[in-house]
Amino acid sequence: MTEASRTALVTGSAGFIGFHLAKRLLDQGYRVIGLDALTDYYDVALKERRHAILGNNPGFKPIIARTEDDELLTAIFSEERPETVVHLAAQAGVRHSIEVPRTYVKSNLLGTAELLEAARAVPPRHLLMASTSSVYGANTEMPYRETMRTDHQMSFYAATKKANEAMAHSYSHLFGIPITMFRFFTVYGPWGRPDMALFKFVKAILEDRPIDIYNHGRMKRDFTYVEDLVEGLVRLIDTPPVMGAPLEGDSLSPVAPWRVLNIGHGAPEVLEDFVTAIETALGRKAKRNYMDMQPGDVPATWADTALLTQLTGPLPRTALAEGVAQFVAWYRSYYNIPG
Repeated sequence: MTEASRTALVTGSAGFIGFHLAKRLLDQGYRVIGLDALTDYYDVALKERRHAILGNNPGFKPIIARTEDDELLTAIFSEERPETVVHLAAQAGVRHSIEVPRTYVKSNLLGTAELLEAARAVPPRHLLMASTSSVYGANTEMPYRETMRTDHQMSFYAATKKANEAMAHSYSHLFGIPITMFRFFTVYGPWGRPDMALFKFVKAILEDRPIDIYNHGRMKRDFTYVEDLVEGLVRLIDTPPVMGAPLEGDSLSPVAPWRVLNIGHGAPEVLEDFVTAIETALGRKAKRNYMDMQPGDVPATWADTALLTQLTGPLPRTALAEGVAQFVAWYRSYYNIPG
């Protein structure tokens, strides 16, 4: 089957990662059904602009709705019969989940359950679902491997994502749906979310305001450039899990065509180096406001990507300075700020 004849359903298509993935699939000739609720967790205009860009391609079909709408999801699966489904829609934000946990129950738990039910009725060839590096929680051994136990989440957001992994495994086991779960590691890049550190830091520095640096700068993150991550997702579409064929160090379930994968850069960066890269790209210094660790945060993340490499081959690894510069260039262009 050619890519031009393939249909993919991308939930969260107006979101940061969903937008980049949908754009790549459209560029490769896919027909893309983009489902997004355009919620107001952050600037709706930014989400609408992403969808407008996708809409320039005649292969894009936007649907503005929530994944909790079971009748709509059933109709989409039965009418469109997507061969590939990438479920990225979720209520994001570690700290926000402490303030409004019910939103996470509705979007991350109920929304995912309804999507699994729709996939049960009309199974796709491959269902790919977003999890998060936050599920590793209190683990201190690094790098994080997919086969590690993940029993001690540090935020309600992470807990809902761990629940998604378990829910997906049960459906994969019971109904034979091939499912790959992705644990994303601190994704950044152009069109990024305003609630994330890169966006907030750039905005604050340009406005000559101090930036809040948690844990007094003693933080490390496995920063992953969005286009590198999307490359991994695209390569994995045609690699659905198959029972009975585990690789070395595989997370493949013994009772289901289900696998969990890290997608990260594979090297942690010190937060201070991240800030320095922003300063370099902007050509100005940041005013630092050092603070204690925030509830729900972890001091470091680091992805073991050996399993991913076995499945996809080596992925691009954009250097932090280059990725940050790409974001700053986009930010200046989007908000008409001279460089």
